[in-house]
Amino acid sequence: MMARLWTSCLRLALPLALSLAAADVAAAQTKLDATYSATLLGIPIGHIAWTVELRDKSFDSSATGGLTGLLRVFTSGEAEVAARGSMSGAKPVPTNFTLKVVAGRWSDDVRIVFSGDKAKEYVPHAPPPDASSKLVPLTDANRIGVLDPMTALLVYVPGTGATPVPEACDRNVAVFDGHTRYNLRLGFKRLDTVKSDQGYEGRVVVCSAKFSPVAGYDPKHFLVTYLASQRDIEIWLAPIDGSRLLVPYRVSMPTPMGLGILQANKFVSLPARSLGTNPR
Repeated sequence: MMARLWTSCLRLALPLALSLAAADVAAAQTKLDATYSATLLGIPIGHIAWTVELRDKSFDSSATGGLTGLLRVFTSGEAEVAARGSMSGAKPVPTNFTLKVVAGRWSDDVRIVFSGDKAKEYVPHAPPPDASSKLVPLTDANRIGVLDPMTALLVYVPGTGATPVPEACDRNVAVFDGHTRYNLRLGFKRLDTVKSDQGYEGRVVVCSAKFSPVAGYDPKHFLVTYLASQRDIEIWLAPIDGSRLLVPYRVSMPTPMGLGILQANKFVSLPARSLGTNPR
């Protein structure tokens, strides 16, 4: 059950990681190289490696994750997530999203292709008809104007000053992961400072996060109802150097088994032309 909960949370918003708005990469090419550790009640349960490459006219974002520690004694767990797209009007426009998760006997395989403002999902292992009848219907309208969970992790902050500012949290994001259409409403909580084991040291903005399912979910499913009832989810956003973007540095969320935390221990971001110099 612990592995299923962890991988389900990864799918709903990497890891957890969560979901937000847009991006501006008209400046120099930039790359983020980050690794995260996941803990439950302080016990290591997983890890994620995440890379974001920002170019003048395109972006690529990919992550891999797996279970660690005691959980590996009971089950295996691996995940791969990727998104790519173009840049239009200083914001990322996704074209493709893929997700593959294997946790014991449970697996998930999703591909989303974006055409215009609409998402089209391809799910080889779709729920059987009897299970589908329990879901809140997913309509074509639910696929319009959405972001995939990976693209949604790029948070654009307009202006020319600092990016970790309260306004970064003022957003309501429509997310579609190939199964479920949901909203993630962020709100400002506070400013804080962090110091990575490797890489970023400085200010972050801490946002509250409220998960609201819209369609494609079972209203009686425990995980969905539990997430929707939570008021203590936090996302800490840190800047990608050389851009106007913020991305999750830390995510904390209550779970039925205790507090779950996903936190960066390496967060190195540099303009591509500066790779090889000391990280920010």
